[in-house]
Amino acid sequence: MEGEKQALWVGVVVGVIGYAAVAMLYAAVDLVAGRGLLYTVDLLGKAVFLGLRDPAVLSLPIRPDPVAVVLYNGLHLLASIAIGLIVVGLVERVRRERRLAGLALFTIVAGFVVTIVAVGYLTRDMRPVLPWWSIVVSNSLAVIVAGSYLQWRWPDTWELLSPFGD
Repeated sequence: MEGEKQALWVGVVVGVIGYAAVAMLYAAVDLVAGRGLLYTVDLLGKAVFLGLRDPAVLSLPIRPDPVAVVLYNGLHLLASIAIGLIVVGLVERVRRERRLAGLALFTIVAGFVVTIVAVGYLTRDMRPVLPWWSIVVSNSLAVIVAGSYLQWRWPDTWELLSPFGD
């Protein structure tokens, strides 16, 4: 039971770290572009929860909607925690059944690709402010930072998932 609680906690932390990496990257990009700290999050919140679909709005100064920002951040945080829990669950499963390493690694990589494609598809009307490169870079950063934490927390993670292992 203690191992399950630890794995649950590690999964939540991995998800929160991934979430924070993506959020901080977009906040930095928005600040550098002179759009305001939460511009992208505001637009995504308006698109997901308020039905924003008109790309012409992207060229106008728009008033931030705190509700859209909070709702989108909540959705993004929950999705990130779910991903963290899934990845940690896969690592734990491989720890018990080493023969599943290839399948687990494939699932993690496929999840990464599917996430990028899904986010890209769902945000296609926002391409001027959410270019493909930013989706790939933000998700890659999340994998690197959260994966580094996981490797630090459980030093055998890469060895377990390595396709060149036992």
